Amino acid sequence: MTVDQPWHYYLMALLYITAGLFHFVRPKIYLRIMPPYIPKPDLMVFLSGLAEVALGAALLISMTKDLALWGIIAMLVAFLPVHLHMLKGGKAGAGLPQWVLILRLPLQFLLMYWAFVYLT
Repeated sequence: MTVDQPWHYYLMALLYITAGLFHFVRPKIYLRIMPPYIPKPDLMVFLSGLAEVALGAALLISMTKDLALWGIIAMLVAFLPVHLHMLKGGKAGAGLPQWVLILRLPLQFLLMYWAFVYLT
């Protein structure tokens, strides 16, 4: 029941699982970038980490592959307000240079495309 895909597909799964685990290992990093209008930031950091781990793992199961890919695309769309909030700089910018924060926006769309190309 595993998915037969090229190595970069498995890299994508590993990246989402790893990124999700970091929400539990280093939650303060994610709390710093959370927009103030998002309720219960601790819970949202936990849930977004859980979603990344679950979706990354679901990529590895043939029955859940397409659902996981659509879930990743939806999750990346949902994360766009956080990336826009980070552009304000200061605490929200997590100390990253402005050019890095700007490049993160098109990167989100590239990640969406990366997931989209594997849909069957």
